Amino acid sequence: MLFRRRKDVATRPWRLSAKLLIASSVVTVIGFTAICAIVMLDMRHGEEKLAQQTLENLASSIDSDISRNVELYDLSLRAVASNMLLPEINNVKPEIRHLILFDRAASAKHFGAIQVFDPRGNLTIDASSLDPAPDNRADEEFFQIHRDQPDTGLFISRPMLHRGAYSIVLSRRITGDDGRFLGIAVGSIRFSYFHDLVGRLNLGPDDIITVLRRDGTVIMRTPFDLDVIGKNLGHLPGVIRVLSEPSGSYSGPGAFDGVPRLFIWRDGTRPLVVVVGKPWRDILSLWRTEATRIGAVMIALISFVLGVTLFLGREIGRRAQAEDKLEELATTDALTGLKNRRKFDTEIDAEWRRATRQKMPLALLMIDADHFKSYNDTYGHQAGDQVLVGIAICISDSVKRAGDCAARYGGEEFAVLLPTCSATDAMRVAENIRHKVRQWSDGPAITTVSIGIASVTPVAGMDWPALVEAADKALYAAKESGRNQCVVASLPKLSLVA
Repeated sequence: MLFRRRKDVATRPWRLSAKLLIASSVVTVIGFTAICAIVMLDMRHGEEKLAQQTLENLASSIDSDISRNVELYDLSLRAVASNMLLPEINNVKPEIRHLILFDRAASAKHFGAIQVFDPRGNLTIDASSLDPAPDNRADEEFFQIHRDQPDTGLFISRPMLHRGAYSIVLSRRITGDDGRFLGIAVGSIRFSYFHDLVGRLNLGPDDIITVLRRDGTVIMRTPFDLDVIGKNLGHLPGVIRVLSEPSGSYSGPGAFDGVPRLFIWRDGTRPLVVVVGKPWRDILSLWRTEATRIGAVMIALISFVLGVTLFLGREIGRRAQAEDKLEELATTDALTGLKNRRKFDTEIDAEWRRATRQKMPLALLMIDADHFKSYNDTYGHQAGDQVLVGIAICISDSVKRAGDCAARYGGEEFAVLLPTCSATDAMRVAENIRHKVRQWSDGPAITTVSIGIASVTPVAGMDWPALVEAADKALYAAKESGRNQCVVASLPKLSLVA
């Protein structure tokens, strides 16, 4: 029965090459993933920037059109308010008065006719009729604002039903030379203007265009919702920002549907502010498609690379295990399980160099089975082999340090290398081995061993064969002294001490 060493040897399933392969693959995968993530983030930023530029252009275009028409209509109101102060305006015929007041008045299908109301709110002049029907607007907000606040300037009303159509009313105060309130000039812009304006645009189903008054009141909204028109959103953080900054953008949920959008506005200092919003899901829809496609390809490539890496790593691991097994077979004595002579020579050379560098002692035990030849001749080779196995077990039980090396030196001779051991420590180990062998021997003949011990601290100019020679001489001295004993060699004189 072959002896197996009892020391636990740390298994190395993969050598450094396999670890490097896996590390390289992981680093490569991480690198490509990082590059892919950076590219996708750049794509996302590009989509966001493109959407922002598009919305900025859209907001600027709509804002310019609305502002131009409001300004044009306001010029007409200014002209009417100014002409109403002419002394002779009330003394001319209605036809001439109309020519004077409304000759330069802006007219379009979406503009309501300009009207003039006196200080009591009664309709006195109507651009659409020489004989206007009686009407009083003293209870309207636009009349009360001008009556009570002389410095109002152009006032834009809340959306309202005006002259049979939903409109916003534009009005200006008529002030006498002495500062007296003489009435107001009133006009209107119908909702059809806003519908016609946004109807020419190619908008998404969830795109929003909102026209706000300076106090946050919704003047117009697309998609059109009559329940939303006229509501005041001035308390919302986004609207507060819109009304406090000349231009800008922000991201947030819609006020009425909660859909996350990118909102853009331009020139928020005008009487009416245009805010354009586009859902983030529409802005990033193309990017998500590309990101999903690229991500799927990357996941497939990563899976392939990792799979191949694991497969190659496993194969390298198997090869490393086979090499370890072959190395173990090449350096292990088949009968005893101890190191063989070839491995011992390698170990003693390495330990000698280390002891020389570190100036530490190195001890060597040379062990020989007593009367082995006669035992082998008497009981046979199989019994002799069992004796050698038993001696090897006793040696292995006595030599337990990680750096120690026990080897079958040849035939019935064994060697034990003990780094950092003095002669005294080596003698203790040797005696332990000798007693174990004596106690183990329970066969028909008593088995004992003789041990030669040598310990030295290597210096420059020495070589390890001198240590082997000294231990070997100590072994022969032990045999000549009667066997079953340990002898220490003194270096460098090689004097023997029993």
